[in-house]
Amino acid sequence: MQPVSVPALPQGYNLRRVGKEDFQDKNLFKTLSILTTVGDIPEPKFHALIEYWNDRKEIYNPMVITNAENVIIATGMLFVEHKLIHGGGKVGHIEDISVNPSEQGKKLGLIMIRNLIQIAQTEGCYKVILDCDEKNVRFYEKCGMKIEGVEMGYRF
Repeated sequence: MQPVSVPALPQGYNLRRVGKEDFQDKNLFKTLSILTTVGDIPEPKFHALIEYWNDRKEIYNPMVITNAENVIIATGMLFVEHKLIHGGGKVGHIEDISVNPSEQGKKLGLIMIRNLIQIAQTEGCYKVILDCDEKNVRFYEKCGMKIEGVEMGYRF
């Protein structure tokens, strides 16, 4: 299996895991709110969630991209599901891809997706999947994804 090709980040930009210190940087929530409703998350709950993810790093990979001013401008999450099928194989699920509109056009979404795919590959996943709105299909195809099914949901 060939490693996935990941373009370089722009000069001064960094990709890293989400950390407890990111609660103070409201740009994390601002960037996520471009994607969906974030809601109110109290600091203790945020810290507990980060600890939960950090205790399970083989499953949860919450990532952000920061710009040269160390401001969060893109988000993404890979979580790894351990299956009973495919010989107990693993599937990577990509979620919460969001890029601040002021930073779009710099291939940050592509870089985030490819990095998450690379993490999944390193973790031994046999595939990576994601759900998206129809309007975003072309973007994800440019990232190397292919339409393989239909998303279904049941909301509460």
